[in-house]
Amino acid sequence: RYQSTTGLYEKTFDEITCRVADVIEGRGMDLSRCRIPLRDQVVACLLILRQNLPQMVVADLLGVSQPTISRIWRRITVLLEAALLFLPGGLAEAIQQGHLILIDGTHAPYREPPTSEQQHNHSGKRNLQCLNVQVASTDRGDLIAVSDLVPGSRHDSKAINLYGWQDLLDSSGATWIADTAITPIKKLPNQSRTKHDKNFNTAIARIRVNVEHCIAQLKTWRILSHGYHGRLKELPGIIHLVTNLKILRTYTHNQPRE
Repeated sequence: RYQSTTGLYEKTFDEITCRVADVIEGRGMDLSRCRIPLRDQVVACLLILRQNLPQMVVADLLGVSQPTISRIWRRITVLLEAALLFLPGGLAEAIQQGHLILIDGTHAPYREPPTSEQQHNHSGKRNLQCLNVQVASTDRGDLIAVSDLVPGSRHDSKAINLYGWQDLLDSSGATWIADTAITPIKKLPNQSRTKHDKNFNTAIARIRVNVEHCIAQLKTWRILSHGYHGRLKELPGIIHLVTNLKILRTYTHNQPRE
Protein backbone atom coordinates (compact mmCIF):
# COMPACT_ATOMS: atom_id res chain seq x y z
CA ARG A 1 0.00 0.00 0.00
CA TYR A 2 2.78 2.44 0.87
CA GLN A 3 5.31 1.39 -1.77
CA SER A 4 4.79 4.52 -3.86
CA THR A 5 5.24 6.86 -0.89
CA THR A 6 7.91 5.03 1.14
CA GLY A 7 9.75 3.40 -1.74
CA LEU A 8 9.80 0.06 0.08
CA TYR A 9 8.40 -3.25 -1.04
CA GLU A 10 5.81 -4.86 1.22
CA LYS A 11 8.29 -7.62 2.10
CA THR A 12 10.85 -5.03 3.19
CA PHE A 13 8.26 -3.06 5.14
CA ASP A 14 7.14 -6.19 7.02
CA GLU A 15 10.77 -7.02 7.79
CA ILE A 16 11.35 -3.54 9.25
CA THR A 17 8.20 -3.66 11.38
CA CYS A 18 9.14 -7.08 12.76
CA ARG A 19 12.64 -5.88 13.59
CA VAL A 20 11.30 -2.83 15.43
CA ALA A 21 8.85 -5.01 17.35
CA ASP A 22 11.73 -7.26 18.44
CA VAL A 23 13.72 -4.25 19.67
CA ILE A 24 10.70 -2.99 21.62
CA GLU A 25 10.20 -6.40 23.22
CA GLY A 26 13.90 -6.72 24.02
CA ARG A 27 13.93 -3.33 25.75
CA GLY A 28 10.74 -4.04 27.65
CA MET A 29 8.98 -0.98 26.27
CA ASP A 30 5.22 -0.51 26.46
CA LEU A 31 3.63 1.29 23.50
CA SER A 32 0.07 0.19 24.22
CA ARG A 33 -0.97 3.75 25.08
CA CYS A 34 -0.01 5.11 21.67
CA ARG A 35 -3.03 6.15 19.61
CA ILE A 36 -1.97 4.33 16.44
CA PRO A 37 -0.54 0.80 15.95
CA LEU A 38 3.16 0.13 15.52
CA ARG A 39 2.88 -0.40 11.77
CA ASP A 40 1.38 3.08 11.30
CA GLN A 41 4.09 4.57 13.52
CA VAL A 42 6.73 3.08 11.24
CA VAL A 43 4.78 4.40 8.24
CA ALA A 44 4.80 7.90 9.74
CA CYS A 45 8.58 7.91 10.11
CA LEU A 46 9.16 6.47 6.65
CA LEU A 47 6.90 9.12 5.10
CA ILE A 48 8.94 11.87 6.73
CA LEU A 49 12.22 10.29 5.63
CA ARG A 50 11.13 9.51 2.08
CA GLN A 51 9.01 12.55 1.26
CA ASN A 52 10.42 15.09 3.77
CA LEU A 53 6.85 15.91 4.74
CA PRO A 54 6.04 18.30 7.60
CA GLN A 55 4.88 16.50 10.71
CA MET A 56 1.52 18.28 10.53
CA VAL A 57 0.83 16.77 7.09
CA VAL A 58 1.67 13.27 8.32
CA ALA A 59 -0.53 13.86 11.36
CA ASP A 60 -3.49 14.77 9.14
CA LEU A 61 -2.91 11.67 6.96
CA LEU A 62 -2.98 9.37 9.99
CA GLY A 63 -5.71 11.19 11.90
CA VAL A 64 -3.66 12.25 14.93
CA SER A 65 -2.15 15.47 16.24
CA GLN A 66 1.22 16.95 15.32
CA PRO A 67 2.60 16.48 18.88
CA THR A 68 1.73 12.78 18.60
CA ILE A 69 3.72 12.49 15.36
CA SER A 70 6.60 14.40 16.96
CA ARG A 71 6.73 11.91 19.84
CA ILE A 72 6.50 8.98 17.39
CA TRP A 73 9.32 10.43 15.29
CA ARG A 74 11.61 10.80 18.31
CA ARG A 75 10.84 7.30 19.54
CA ILE A 76 10.64 5.24 16.35
CA THR A 77 13.72 6.66 14.59
CA VAL A 78 15.86 5.53 17.53
CA LEU A 79 14.26 2.08 17.36
CA LEU A 80 14.79 1.94 13.59
CA GLU A 81 18.47 2.72 14.00
CA ALA A 82 18.80 -0.14 16.50
CA ALA A 83 16.71 -2.53 14.37
CA LEU A 84 18.85 -1.92 11.27
CA LEU A 85 22.19 -1.90 13.03
CA PHE A 86 23.33 -5.34 11.85
CA LEU A 87 22.83 -5.78 8.13
CA PRO A 88 24.69 -7.81 5.52
CA GLY A 89 27.19 -6.01 3.35
CA GLY A 90 29.46 -3.12 4.17
CA LEU A 91 32.83 -1.95 2.91
CA ALA A 92 34.85 -4.75 4.57
CA GLU A 93 32.64 -7.45 3.06
CA ALA A 94 32.80 -5.84 -0.38
CA ILE A 95 36.61 -5.85 -0.16
CA GLN A 96 36.64 -9.54 0.81
CA GLN A 97 34.35 -10.43 -2.08
CA GLY A 98 36.65 -8.68 -4.54
CA HIS A 99 34.15 -6.14 -5.85
CA LEU A 100 35.28 -3.16 -7.87
CA ILE A 101 34.44 -0.33 -5.47
CA LEU A 102 33.39 3.05 -6.84
CA ILE A 103 33.45 6.10 -4.56
CA ASP A 104 31.93 9.51 -5.10
CA GLY A 105 30.91 12.34 -2.82
CA THR A 106 27.59 14.08 -2.36
CA HIS A 107 26.17 16.67 -0.03
CA ALA A 108 23.31 16.72 2.45
CA PRO A 109 21.85 20.24 2.69
CA TYR A 110 20.16 21.51 5.82
CA ARG A 111 18.02 24.55 6.55
CA GLU A 112 19.29 25.54 9.97
CA PRO A 113 20.44 29.18 9.96
CA PRO A 114 24.27 29.36 9.83
CA THR A 115 26.17 30.37 12.96
CA SER A 116 29.76 31.41 13.45
CA GLU A 117 30.56 27.85 14.54
CA GLN A 118 29.10 26.38 11.34
CA GLN A 119 30.96 28.45 8.75
CA HIS A 120 33.01 25.38 7.83
CA ASN A 121 29.76 23.74 6.67
CA HIS A 122 29.20 26.35 3.99
CA SER A 123 29.89 25.08 0.49
CA GLY A 124 31.09 27.89 -1.74
CA LYS A 125 30.58 25.68 -4.80
CA ARG A 126 26.88 25.16 -4.01
CA ASN A 127 26.34 28.35 -1.97
CA LEU A 128 24.47 26.59 0.83
CA GLN A 129 24.93 25.01 4.25
CA CYS A 130 25.57 21.28 3.91
CA LEU A 131 27.58 18.32 5.09
CA ASN A 132 29.66 16.10 2.81
CA VAL A 133 29.46 12.30 2.68
CA GLN A 134 31.28 9.73 0.59
CA VAL A 135 29.22 6.98 -1.04
CA ALA A 136 30.69 3.60 -2.00
CA SER A 137 28.95 1.34 -4.50
CA THR A 138 29.71 -1.73 -6.58
CA ASP A 139 30.24 -1.55 -10.33
CA ARG A 140 26.58 -2.66 -10.63
CA GLY A 141 25.37 0.39 -8.71
CA ASP A 142 24.51 -1.43 -5.45
CA LEU A 143 25.06 0.67 -2.34
CA ILE A 144 27.88 -0.59 -0.12
CA ALA A 145 28.36 2.07 2.53
CA VAL A 146 28.15 5.77 3.34
CA SER A 147 30.90 7.49 5.29
CA ASP A 148 30.59 9.67 8.35
CA LEU A 149 29.93 13.33 7.69
CA VAL A 150 32.60 15.94 7.11
CA PRO A 151 32.13 19.72 6.75
CA GLY A 152 30.52 20.81 3.51
CA SER A 153 33.47 23.03 2.62
CA ARG A 154 35.75 19.98 2.25
CA HIS A 155 36.64 18.66 -1.19
CA ASP A 156 35.81 15.03 -1.96
CA SER A 157 39.46 13.98 -2.12
CA LYS A 158 40.08 15.47 1.33
CA ALA A 159 36.92 13.87 2.71
CA ILE A 160 38.10 10.36 1.74
CA ASN A 161 41.30 10.90 3.73
CA LEU A 162 39.50 12.42 6.72
CA TYR A 163 37.22 9.43 7.10
CA GLY A 164 40.04 6.91 6.61
CA TRP A 165 38.62 5.07 3.63
CA GLN A 166 41.71 5.63 1.50
CA ASP A 167 44.04 4.00 4.05
CA LEU A 168 41.66 1.05 4.48
CA LEU A 169 41.28 0.46 0.76
CA ASP A 170 44.98 0.87 0.00
CA SER A 171 46.12 -1.41 2.82
CA SER A 172 43.63 -4.13 1.89
CA GLY A 173 44.67 -4.24 -1.76
CA ALA A 174 41.11 -3.56 -2.90
CA THR A 175 40.29 -2.48 -6.42
CA TRP A 176 38.66 0.92 -6.10
CA ILE A 177 38.15 4.09 -8.08
CA ALA A 178 37.29 7.49 -6.64
CA ASP A 179 35.41 9.96 -8.76
CA THR A 180 38.11 12.57 -8.17
CA ALA A 181 40.76 10.22 -9.61
CA ILE A 182 39.22 9.96 -13.07
CA THR A 183 38.13 13.08 -14.88
CA PRO A 184 37.19 13.48 -18.53
CA ILE A 185 39.43 15.29 -20.97
CA LYS A 186 38.18 18.83 -21.42
CA LYS A 187 37.66 20.29 -24.85
CA LEU A 188 40.18 22.96 -25.73
CA PRO A 189 38.96 26.26 -27.20
CA ASN A 190 38.53 26.24 -30.97
CA GLN A 191 39.60 22.60 -31.22
CA SER A 192 37.62 19.46 -31.85
CA ARG A 193 37.95 16.44 -29.59
CA THR A 194 40.07 13.65 -31.00
CA LYS A 195 38.74 10.12 -31.33
CA HIS A 196 40.98 9.09 -28.43
CA ASP A 197 39.52 11.81 -26.21
CA LYS A 198 35.96 10.77 -27.08
CA ASN A 199 36.65 7.10 -26.37
CA PHE A 200 38.42 7.98 -23.12
CA ASN A 201 35.54 10.15 -21.91
CA THR A 202 33.00 7.47 -22.86
CA ALA A 203 34.92 4.86 -20.88
CA ILE A 204 35.04 7.15 -17.83
CA ALA A 205 31.32 7.90 -18.09
CA ARG A 206 30.50 4.18 -18.14
CA ILE A 207 32.43 3.70 -14.91
CA ARG A 208 31.13 6.77 -13.09
CA VAL A 209 27.49 6.30 -14.03
CA ASN A 210 27.00 3.38 -11.63
CA VAL A 211 27.98 5.24 -8.47
CA GLU A 212 26.11 8.32 -9.68
CA HIS A 213 22.95 6.24 -10.12
CA CYS A 214 23.50 4.83 -6.63
CA ILE A 215 23.68 8.35 -5.17
CA ALA A 216 20.58 9.38 -7.12
CA GLN A 217 18.64 6.44 -5.68
CA LEU A 218 19.88 7.24 -2.17
CA LYS A 219 18.70 10.83 -2.50
CA THR A 220 15.21 9.82 -3.56
CA TRP A 221 14.85 9.89 0.22
CA ARG A 222 14.05 13.58 0.08
CA ILE A 223 15.15 14.33 3.61
CA LEU A 224 18.69 14.08 2.19
CA SER A 225 18.10 16.12 -0.97
CA HIS A 226 15.41 18.72 -0.20
CA GLY A 227 17.02 20.21 2.89
CA TYR A 228 16.93 18.69 6.36
CA HIS A 229 15.15 21.02 8.78
CA GLY A 230 15.51 19.14 12.06
CA ARG A 231 18.23 19.30 14.68
CA LEU A 232 21.64 19.34 13.04
CA LYS A 233 23.16 16.99 15.63
CA GLU A 234 20.64 14.34 14.56
CA LEU A 235 21.51 14.51 10.84
CA PRO A 236 24.35 11.92 10.98
CA GLY A 237 21.97 9.37 12.48
CA ILE A 238 19.33 10.17 9.85
CA ILE A 239 21.81 9.65 7.00
CA HIS A 240 22.94 6.28 8.33
CA LEU A 241 19.32 5.26 8.92
CA VAL A 242 18.43 6.05 5.30
CA THR A 243 21.54 4.18 4.15
CA ASN A 244 20.52 1.07 6.09
CA LEU A 245 16.97 1.28 4.75
CA LYS A 246 18.35 1.38 1.21
CA ILE A 247 20.68 -1.57 1.87
CA LEU A 248 17.86 -3.61 3.44
CA ARG A 249 15.59 -2.82 0.49
CA THR A 250 18.22 -4.08 -1.96
CA TYR A 251 18.93 -7.17 0.15
CA THR A 252 15.31 -8.25 0.56
CA HIS A 253 14.51 -7.53 -3.08
CA ASN A 254 17.37 -9.77 -4.22
CA GLN A 255 16.27 -12.67 -2.05
CA PRO A 256 14.57 -15.53 -3.97
CA ARG A 257 10.80 -15.62 -3.69
CA GLU A 258 9.25 -18.44 -1.70
